[in-house]
Amino acid sequence: MNTFWKLLKITTFWESHWKAVWVTIDWFPAGFEVDEEFIKSEIDRRKTGQSRLVSQRKEPETFEIVSWVFEWKTTGHPIMIIIYNQNQKSKDYDNVKDLFRPNHADLTYHQKYWIRDYRGGGRSSARETTSRVLAWALAKDFLKKKFGTEIFGYTKQVWEFIAKNIDLNIIEENTIRTADKEIAPKMVELIEKIASEWDTIWGILECTIKNPLKNLWEPVFWKIKARLADAMLSIWAVQGFEYGAGFDVVNLTGNSYNQWFENNNWNIKSPNNNYAWILWGITTGEDIIFRIAVKPTSSIYKPQKTVDKDWNSVDFQMKWRHDPCILPRVVPIVESMVALVLMDLYLIDNAKK
Repeated sequence: MNTFWKLLKITTFWESHWKAVWVTIDWFPAGFEVDEEFIKSEIDRRKTGQSRLVSQRKEPETFEIVSWVFEWKTTGHPIMIIIYNQNQKSKDYDNVKDLFRPNHADLTYHQKYWIRDYRGGGRSSARETTSRVLAWALAKDFLKKKFGTEIFGYTKQVWEFIAKNIDLNIIEENTIRTADKEIAPKMVELIEKIASEWDTIWGILECTIKNPLKNLWEPVFWKIKARLADAMLSIWAVQGFEYGAGFDVVNLTGNSYNQWFENNNWNIKSPNNNYAWILWGITTGEDIIFRIAVKPTSSIYKPQKTVDKDWNSVDFQMKWRHDPCILPRVVPIVESMVALVLMDLYLIDNAKK
């Protein structure tokens, strides 16, 4: 099992080829009414088999809350939630048990522990993120109902196709989960073409945090931007993180980068969003926008070369069910990590007051 964060402690354990996946959520405030249907809807957004763009593994994702929710209200004690795995096909991995798949954790796990679970990668399996989404569903619901904070992740770019006419209301209306209805069919068509060639493809996800709480940060190492970057880079497929102007700042001068302040009905506003409304790592209460780069799924059907555990060169080909494009399923995972970061910093700030 592994634990993340300071006050709101999230502990996940087990993965895809064991009996179940679990999550324990500690320090969640007492008295919050748990919405079972909302949790189910969020888990369904992450699951496999949603469309031809993702893995065709079929998991019903039926969860069970096994502790410390009484009459559907949180009690202030650790909450434990479980989802039983029902669609494992461990034999599909027999042909890789003695070799290291390129761009997977096989080699590094073997070098570190000298033992590894080759069935889906063990703790490096993306199935682990189901636990995060279970925890997030509670945090997301809490933030929205208590503070009006909403989190919207969406596919920003696939190859040369970029979402520009952003409408956050249409994200769930297309299989690629983009916010631009005009570009969505082109993204889907490209991904289906890549899949027909037994390959996978990368993309960029953008996330908008609307109505975040003001003054979230802890000096000096727990700035909101550092916490978000840490959370995003803990997701197995994420290669990079940027916020506001991001790496484009190298093309700006101080004068063009700086955002001057304007008084708008006693709220400080600015004509641009170069620093994503994060000032010196502190939230201002304005909407935060950041982006992450997501690598192509490492499991591809094309023949590849690698080495086995005896360091012999070998040829192999994967035979099982994987995502041609992981972007649609990463969206709820990104949102989950954002909600957990915001709620953890809220609890810390609230405790100090």
